[in-house]
Amino acid sequence: MQYTAAYYKEIQLYIDKILETEEVAIMEAAHLIANQVKDDRLVYVYGPGGHSNLGAQELFYRAGGLIHVSAILDEGTLLSNGALRSMAVERTLGYGRMVIDDYQLEEGDLLILVNAYGINTALIDAAMAAKERGVRVIGVSSIEHAENTPLYHPARHPEKHNVHDLVDVSIDSKVKIGDAVVKIPNQRQRIGAISTYVNAFILNSIVIEAVGLLAAEEIQPPIWMSGNADGGDEWNGQFINRFKGKIKKL
Repeated sequence: MQYTAAYYKEIQLYIDKILETEEVAIMEAAHLIANQVKDDRLVYVYGPGGHSNLGAQELFYRAGGLIHVSAILDEGTLLSNGALRSMAVERTLGYGRMVIDDYQLEEGDLLILVNAYGINTALIDAAMAAKERGVRVIGVSSIEHAENTPLYHPARHPEKHNVHDLVDVSIDSKVKIGDAVVKIPNQRQRIGAISTYVNAFILNSIVIEAVGLLAAEEIQPPIWMSGNADGGDEWNGQFINRFKGKIKKL
């Protein structure tokens, strides 16, 4: 399993680099989340793009996750509706803006945008629409990937923005061009994507640190328990009525 071992090593290297360089940004994001929870306000998370949707799902209705998280699981870019369709939608001008409008985000809200490459049209539209509404935005994306993607690339927004230049807090996922990290002899393309791992690590890190900040103030935020664990349904049930009307996809 030499190639699996190489993949494991790459994952370690990425995570180590994130820990070395992104502490300040992670803690800034954690403070924003903690403050939102203290005010009993939701934290929205949107991953406009096929596999970037997994980032939003990672934080939502998840064992050990904050109940205050509301995932924007828009059908347009979900792979379950067709992979080619998903890519076409994420490149459609105005689509991300429409999604933000649909969720009626407003001043004082907090939005996490997660997208491995940081350039697609739906992502940029979502970031600009949120900022226009007075929403604070955390971005999880690769600065290197965005800055090394040609301005003429068809995925780009017509205004050629990178999402890390638009958000209030940018956390760099370090994903390199092409995403895949393992090279196998006699294969032209690398294999083994890295973005889902690093996105999940960053997203869980900011939530963990937010809960740590709340704990330091002796605040116990509502946290999901696994429904497959003994007592899980009873634990979660105490919060359902409180959040059912607030979280759109609950």
